Amino acid sequence: MVTAHFRFYAGLNDFLPPQRRGRDFTCVCARAATVKHMLEALGAPHTEVAIVLINGESCGFDRLLRDGDRIAAYPAFMRFDVRQLQRLPGMPSGPPRFVADAHLGGLARMLRMAGFDTLYDYQFDDPEIAAIAAREQRIVLTRDRDLLKRRNVEHGCYVHAL
Repeated sequence: MVTAHFRFYAGLNDFLPPQRRGRDFTCVCARAATVKHMLEALGAPHTEVAIVLINGESCGFDRLLRDGDRIAAYPAFMRFDVRQLQRLPGMPSGPPRFVADAHLGGLARMLRMAGFDTLYDYQFDDPEIAAIAAREQRIVLTRDRDLLKRRNVEHGCYVHAL
């Protein structure tokens, strides 16, 4: 087993239980756990994470955790110079295109009225939404954390409020 220390910043704390928000905490991880696996196991979908630092160095989601690692996870920043850090996948190029899950029909309708290319069908299941997003480079809109944690979902947004 590997023991690692975690800290989530800003809006990523919304995905954590109250006792872990805004503070460092230690967690036991599987020996072959990756950064992505542990961030999601702790509650934060990878699509919400913009930067990961391990022991002060920028890394990607595929980095294996080692005993004693200190992991800091950050959401997207508006006023912080991060040019020299390894950026995790950003938004697809071009105008945003969305696929919304079954719980967001009203939002899908409003996005369409605003001129955004938005796919929605209340019968889409999670694997189908993930496949469409990957195939067509669409951003997944959902209130389902597990959908955002799927390996083939690269771009997504957790909708916090209706």
